[in-house]
This record gives sequence, C-alpha cells and structure tokens, in this order.
Amino acid sequence: MIGYVTVGTNDLARAAKFYDALAAEMNTPRMMEFETFIAWGTPGGPAGIAATKPYDGQAATVGNGVMVALEAKDKEQVDRLYAIALANGGTDEGAPGPRGEGFYAGYFRDPDGNKLNAFVMG
Repeated sequence: MIGYVTVGTNDLARAAKFYDALAAEMNTPRMMEFETFIAWGTPGGPAGIAATKPYDGQAATVGNGVMVALEAKDKEQVDRLYAIALANGGTDEGAPGPRGEGFYAGYFRDPDGNKLNAFVMG
C-alpha cells in the first residue's frame, strides 16, 4: 500500500551519509537525487524512503508519533541496521530484541530526530 516515505532534514549531506549507510546494508541504491532531496529505492520494488528539505523553506521538524519501519531479512540484519544507524549519527530508541511474540526490532532516530526501526516478523 505505501509507495514511499519522506523524512525531513535540515542537513541533506548529513542525512545522505546516514541513509546511504542503511541503504547499502539493504542493497537499496539511490534512485533520485536533486538539490533538495535524495530518494532510495528500487523501481518496481518495495516502498522507498527519501530525505528532503521541506518545500516551504521552513525548518524540518519531527512528527510526534511518526515512525518509519524498515523490514529486515533476519534478526542479524536488524542488529546490523541498528548498529549502522548509531555509527552514522543516529541515536538509540531501544536496542534490538524481541517485542512480543514473533516480532524482533531495534529502534533509533536519524540525525534530524526522525524515528525509525528495523524489524523482522517470525
């Protein structure tokens, strides 16, 4: 159902470093790049993500209650994505581990404060 997700940034170069690292682990290339945004994804593939400076020229802010979930292939990839996020300027929001029956996830924020997680079901 979801085609893509965008997160706001006030520093596109910093956001690019963070998302390039996550995308490399997920084997997902940049698919669009302009002066104010970069999008990662695969045409015809699963939903992608973009980091963008707000169109209205105002500062990017974090949406309270908003989170982007990145589907990992296994628990080990969840662990790697979480570690990659922290190594590239992200902050901890909950170390990887089981979150109820059949759900494993690690939570983090990007350098702009946008909340994400990496998860796997099963």
